[in-house]
This record gives sequence, structure tokens and C-alpha cells, in this order.
Amino acid sequence: MKWFIDSNTLKSGFIKEVEKSSSQKIAHCYQCGKCSAGCPIAYEMEYTPNQIMRMIQLGMKDVVLASNTIWLCVSCITCTARCPREIDVAEVMDVLRRFAYRSGVYPIKGRNVPLFNKVFLRNIEKYGRLFEMSLIGTFNMLSGTPFKDTSLAPKMFLRHKINLLPEKVKGIKEIRGIFKKAGKVSRAKRQSLITIGELIHNYLKR
Repeated sequence: MKWFIDSNTLKSGFIKEVEKSSSQKIAHCYQCGKCSAGCPIAYEMEYTPNQIMRMIQLGMKDVVLASNTIWLCVSCITCTARCPREIDVAEVMDVLRRFAYRSGVYPIKGRNVPLFNKVFLRNIEKYGRLFEMSLIGTFNMLSGTPFKDTSLAPKMFLRHKINLLPEKVKGIKEIRGIFKKAGKVSRAKRQSLITIGELIHNYLKR
């Protein structure tokens, strides 16, 4: 793929910002492409993982943060495991999501991903583990599609794929304690949205 790069739009300090926040040496990437070759969702991405890494090196901040790639990444860690330079590419993607959210930048096709992230974390905080019925219902209501996938419900109930009531979880107080200590998803800060990686990152820093 060929890009037209306008030197006036490049942010020379972008790579340092990302490296500092992710603790990864992005400058060490030499574009072998293993991350993209192993990515199970690369075919849906606007730019492949290795292209994103190169864009960071070039300082193409606006293009990177506006791409759908960073929101489609599911953090399966395949890219991280395959990188010969030992760069945690999944962590880099997580950092880029934070940057994009704080900058108010979302790609049109991926704008519901931040909402799903928020609903998912609330679900874990409340029930201690994923309660699919609540997750699906809440997300569909907030995204403006309340009746989406309702036709699938009967089949999923019959096959015991989803439950009407949440399962009891041991140690739920400890789980909620993690959220409280992370200081990002407490009830006093419900308007804040973070990624799962950031939640864990903030907790481990304490």
C-alpha cells in the first residue's frame, strides 16, 4: 500500500508518547509483518497491525487514531507472541484506544466499540463475571437497537447458551475492590470509559 504523507500533519513526538505510555520500543519494529500475518481479524482492519506500527514511527498520529484498527483489535495477544522484537503490539493498540477516546476520535464503523467496552466493564463489576443477558440487553438499548438479535434468544435458551439470572460468584467483593482501587469505574466516575488493559494497568501500579 502506498501512502501520500503530508509533512505538515506529522507529529514527531507521537512515537515517544506511545512508547512512554506502553513501555514498548516501537522504534525497534522492522516491519517483518508477523503480527499482521497472525492477526485473526486483520482482514477487517483499515490498516494492518504492522502498518499501524509504521505509522506511529512516521508520526502519523491523526491517521492512526482515526483508524478502525485500534478498535477492532480483540487483544488475543497473537501479535505479541509472534513479534521477534518482543514488542507487545496488543498493549500498543490498547494505548492507542486510550489516546483516541481522550481525543474524542472514533472511526464511523467502530463508534459502538467504546460503548461496548464500558458496558462490559460495568457488567463484570456488578456480577463478578460476564452475565450475557444483561450485557446484550444493556448494549442494545444504549446503542439504539433494542430488538437486535431477539430472534436468536429462544434457540440460545434451549441450548443453555445464556441464562435468565446471573450465576453467584465467590469473591465478588474482591473483584469490586479491584475496580475501586483502579479508580476508573467507580459509581462516582460513571462517565469515564477505559479499556480492560488500562483497568488492569492502573490496578497493578498501586
